[in-house]
Amino acid sequence: MKEYKMRRGEHLEDRMPDLKASIEDYFGPVTGTEEFNGHELYVVEEPDNPVFERIVAGAASYSGKKDKLAVHFEERPAEDVIAEGNADAAADAVSKKNEFLLEATGRDAKARRDSLKRTVEDDADAPDNV
Repeated sequence: MKEYKMRRGEHLEDRMPDLKASIEDYFGPVTGTEEFNGHELYVVEEPDNPVFERIVAGAASYSGKKDKLAVHFEERPAEDVIAEGNADAAADAVSKKNEFLLEATGRDAKARRDSLKRTVEDDADAPDNV
């Protein structure tokens, strides 16, 4: 599960007021919810795109902090998708993921990567529990 921050000064509820509807628009009908670290997330068991096996997404709320977008994309192996003749679906899946994350966070793929790198670097600076 990955958690994505919003751009400075922006909030998830402002960018996507109806998160469930947005998830359904991008990936297919929400079939239920699942708890992850105390957050209730939406589950799409049978996504529209055959590349995805399952998608879990929703708001991760923390007291005193801005909400983050928590997402987990379970994908089928590329060779299986291509063998079924769905090579175009693979490109569409990447597009859908990036468009969804851009709309939700206001950050493009490069900005999200840079943010993840900074998080990893900050964690490396923290002392280990000795």
